[in-house]
Amino acid sequence: MRINLTSVLVDDQEKARKFYTEVLGFVLKHDVPMGGEDRWLTVVSPENPGGTELLLEPSGHPAAKPFKDALVADGIPFTSFAVDDVQAEYERLLDLGVRFTQAPVDMGTVITAVFDDTCGNLIQIARQNV
Repeated sequence: MRINLTSVLVDDQEKARKFYTEVLGFVLKHDVPMGGEDRWLTVVSPENPGGTELLLEPSGHPAAKPFKDALVADGIPFTSFAVDDVQAEYERLLDLGVRFTQAPVDMGTVITAVFDDTCGNLIQIARQNV
């Protein structure tokens, strides 16, 4: 068994598409209309285009907003992306205007930083210390 698809709830799919592709550097995999404004919108890592897809899922369900607001209020990232160098990625994203809620922190076994994805989520970038 392996993970094929995971999702992040986004307030605006088009804004999320631009942020996740143009700023974070993911590659668009699927963009399929689902009726109305909603789309089946997935991105993948350019390092593994056949790998796990991230669904930029509309957060229209009534439970989504309170859930997301509570996570952000408590400073809890919704998900985590692996990077080779947290400090370098932090600096790259800062230069692109990304707002971080946590600068890189070395926690012994892992280095992490947390940013706002502009779509209602906090996202962590992390690297395992070997």
